[in-house]
Amino acid sequence: MKRSKKVVLYAGVCVGLVGLAACNQNESASSEGGGASDGPITMMATLHTPEVPDKKIQNMIEEETGATLDIQWVPGDNYDERLNAAFATGTLPQVVSIQNPDLFIGAIQDDQFWEVGPYLDEYENLSKLKPEILENSKIDGKIYSIYQGRPLSRSGIIYRKDWADNLGLEAPTNIDEVYEMARAFTEDDPDGNGRDDTFGITDRNDMQYGAFKAVASWHGTPNDWGIKDGVITPEFMFDEYMDTLNYIKDIHENGYMNQDFPVTSKTDQQDMFKTGKAGIYIGSMGDVETIYRDAVALNPDVELDVHNYVEGPDGEYGIWSIPGYGSLMMFPKSAVETEDELKKILDFFDKLMDTDTMNTLVWGVEDEHYTVEDGLAKTIAENQQAADREVKPYLSIEIGEAETSGRYEGYSDYPPKTKATELEKDNEQYLIQDASIGLHSDEYIQNGERLQGIIQDATYQYILGQLDEDGFNKAIDNWKNQGGQTIMDEYTESYNELN
Repeated sequence: MKRSKKVVLYAGVCVGLVGLAACNQNESASSEGGGASDGPITMMATLHTPEVPDKKIQNMIEEETGATLDIQWVPGDNYDERLNAAFATGTLPQVVSIQNPDLFIGAIQDDQFWEVGPYLDEYENLSKLKPEILENSKIDGKIYSIYQGRPLSRSGIIYRKDWADNLGLEAPTNIDEVYEMARAFTEDDPDGNGRDDTFGITDRNDMQYGAFKAVASWHGTPNDWGIKDGVITPEFMFDEYMDTLNYIKDIHENGYMNQDFPVTSKTDQQDMFKTGKAGIYIGSMGDVETIYRDAVALNPDVELDVHNYVEGPDGEYGIWSIPGYGSLMMFPKSAVETEDELKKILDFFDKLMDTDTMNTLVWGVEDEHYTVEDGLAKTIAENQQAADREVKPYLSIEIGEAETSGRYEGYSDYPPKTKATELEKDNEQYLIQDASIGLHSDEYIQNGERLQGIIQDATYQYILGQLDEDGFNKAIDNWKNQGGQTIMDEYTESYNELN
């Protein structure tokens, strides 16, 4: 479920201190702790690339914003540990990037981070941040962060168009047509080689970003949490979840998907698609370009397409949504001691959102890292490695998104990739939001991930035929008895306080 991450309460952050001395060699040797009001803006940023970038782009950003930056680059695998350790030792920088604000819910409620919502309208660019995303980032009804925007829903279908054409199939528009395509790709020799060597859906051991959650959305299942009779209720206590289980169980029993999907990695899942064993990939439509590049190297005749709109049993289409952000920039009062310091930092991020500056941050230097075609940014292929090394790391401090900053969106010369981007925007008409966004549960923070394991195991066991409906309901009772009921009660109390 959403936010089921490695949750560590701020009160217990010292747990992660052991081994701090063994910081990753890729981390920069920048200073720790806050900075003086007239000094550099200190920040901790997630590093998603193998190397710390040189300061070419940073120097350009500093010139364009008039600010001086001191960035601690921390590899993503170590980020939460470093963040917790900095919190415990009082060495937080002025700006921290946080993916899961629940990690610091106690500190936030204890007034240890600045509430920035009242200031945003004072800034030309920050005032353009999307209200619905800011709403999703609220804690106890207040805005404590500015967000790094991400598409609300990338979910859809990538499928073998050449196979579909061979069998006279169109893109599936409802769950019955998805089932029929999976059957036909398994039983009707879609590649025409005369051998029984293909199947329909390739899936993996990920109930969120694999096929399960998208299929559940098609069936009308809430996104992690819904509201039933005024109670905040988990998705698996809705009839639509059981409908989803039965649908996938039927596909699995008939051999229309890979039989070992609960233990299949994303790499293996995609390999089955690239090598022509499977013909349907349900997940992020944006994956289509990388999948195609590898697939066409093996089979020059391969043709792919993407699709999003799949109606469920009620004739409606819905698709699950993330809150619209990848991470949140927050400002600890231990490092930002005065309102003037906070305004100085917000002024920097406001200038960072200027269109030209944001193009520098996201795309690099025009005609060196990218060119502009049809109003879109196209990475220069022969300089791709330089762009990955020098520019890509800075994506982790982007604020807003192309729509709000005006920066270029990406250009692709592969039409299905362009179509995927368009369908991601189309999905925004049909979003299913998580009813627990903005709500608080101590029990969820303490035990949510562990409890979710009970339901994940039961879900896989039901699909594999190892558990019947009574067994699944007993798993729900176990979840409730071990703390799930407390989560429901706390979320409902939080919901009632805000509504």
